[in-house]
Amino acid sequence: MSKRSRLVIIIAVLAMCFVFLWPSIQWYARTPKEQQALALSSLENIKDYSSQKAASEVKNLVFQVKSYPDVELSEDQQWLKKYVVKNYKDMGEKVPSPLTLHDALASFPTQAALQSVVEARFRNEILKNKKNYKNSVKLGLDLSGGMNVIVRADLDAVVKAQEGNVVADAETLKKAAMQQAIETLTSRIDRFGLTSPTIRQQGEDRIYIELPGSAETDQINSIIQGRGILNFRLVDDDATQAFQIFYAQHPDSTFDSQGRLVDPSVIPDDDEVFGYYLTDEYGLDQRVNYLVVKKEIVLDGKHIKSATVGTENLTNKPSVNFTLDAEGAKIFGEFTGEHIHQSLAILSDNKIKSNATIQSAITGGQVSITGFGQQEARNLEKVLQTAWLDVPLSVESQQVIGASLGDQAVKQGIFALGVGLVAIMLFMLIWYKGAGFNACVAQVLNMYIMFSILSAFNLTITLPTIAGMILTIGMAVDANVIIFERIKEELCLGKDRAASISAGFDNALSAIMDSNVTTFIAAFFMIMLGTGSIQGFAVSLAIGVVSTVFTALVVSRLIFDFNTEVMKKKGMSISWRLK
Repeated sequence: MSKRSRLVIIIAVLAMCFVFLWPSIQWYARTPKEQQALALSSLENIKDYSSQKAASEVKNLVFQVKSYPDVELSEDQQWLKKYVVKNYKDMGEKVPSPLTLHDALASFPTQAALQSVVEARFRNEILKNKKNYKNSVKLGLDLSGGMNVIVRADLDAVVKAQEGNVVADAETLKKAAMQQAIETLTSRIDRFGLTSPTIRQQGEDRIYIELPGSAETDQINSIIQGRGILNFRLVDDDATQAFQIFYAQHPDSTFDSQGRLVDPSVIPDDDEVFGYYLTDEYGLDQRVNYLVVKKEIVLDGKHIKSATVGTENLTNKPSVNFTLDAEGAKIFGEFTGEHIHQSLAILSDNKIKSNATIQSAITGGQVSITGFGQQEARNLEKVLQTAWLDVPLSVESQQVIGASLGDQAVKQGIFALGVGLVAIMLFMLIWYKGAGFNACVAQVLNMYIMFSILSAFNLTITLPTIAGMILTIGMAVDANVIIFERIKEELCLGKDRAASISAGFDNALSAIMDSNVTTFIAAFFMIMLGTGSIQGFAVSLAIGVVSTVFTALVVSRLIFDFNTEVMKKKGMSISWRLK
């Protein structure tokens, strides 16, 4: 391979690695802690935060215009200019010069349009940080702190509860129950605002949950084992109307950062307020309004025996049909008979998923809900199925790792990595003199490439991962030692610098490849057969093997050739015994 080819390959690899590593740099070095905390919260919290910040910002802009009508756009408000120019272009008018804040706000048809633009600015910034986190190197529980929980799902109880009902075979029912349990846990934990939880099935009836960051054990357990998450409640229409008027007047001060009412007195004592959600074309829940419902639960989801999607006979529109048990049928029949023409809401995980008007008393335990599209009907069916499957969950084991322990582990890991790297670099400089500089450059690039690959595949750094990196440092310098010793042997035979370098690399190639290939095979099998910390160690070791071979055979060789052919060096500074 020619020097030019080596240089092109090295530049391409380093540039690609920088692209891979950039999200990690953005996240860990350029994103403030408070912005990180916000980006790691749930999408629902991000939406609420952006909406409240936008409402407050718009209020401030309107106040500035009223106080100072002729004030121009400040430096912090220049981002508005591109929207203002577009607005005037759409209206077929020329942009005023100089552009005042009054002219800028006047270009928006409504205050809601202005708020939408401002909200998009806040939202895009937070989602950009969230994307950087997703594409960056993650810290495992042993470094960031947090909790891992193993939850057992009682699938036998699910099968037993469905005896006598027309359902699928036991194995199919168990698979459906596990899927529903995982989806339900994911929904609950995401709404709780935890940092990017990992939730996956483990074996036949267990669910593994990893929750980075600090969290209270009691709260987590209550979320995991939560019951009665689906229920029916009566809508308080008068209170809802009054609350919606109040919220329209105070959009930025009605709820706190946790979604709780700042002033509970705005609704009656026996009421609660929840968001009303519809499903968009992407299948995501979108809050469209708030409804005030009674605290008293009319009917709990445990009374639902089955749920299916059908169609109305007259309109052929989608409907969700569900069957109640005997107790539920009696409760529901009596209640609906007493509240004809009133609204009944279906709540799931503290979200209102449906709001239907009671047209007549519903008896017999057969209930049909209409008034939504096919996709929304499917989603509501899934919600109701979650209730009738009713998978009993129990926490089998949990381990809490404190944040202080994580901080200490991070510092110790970085310190060990740094000390190992510096010690080896000093040894190479002292023992191999000028040639040791090549090894130092190769070592630095080796670590750079390793971190970049970890970032590219969104892998998690744990203490075993750091151990694998430290081992890689030793292996990487071993390849350089083999090469340098081979070069020294050639110099002792009386060959010149160029010939010694060429022969040294050629003779060292087989030994380097043999040792690294066998190590890579061992790492591969540890990745495939191991779990947890063993996998973390093996992954970093495998990545280190690849980067070691590249830096030792390509980077180090290019530096030698550069000094020989460009810098015109004749001698070789590689040993105290050779002149």
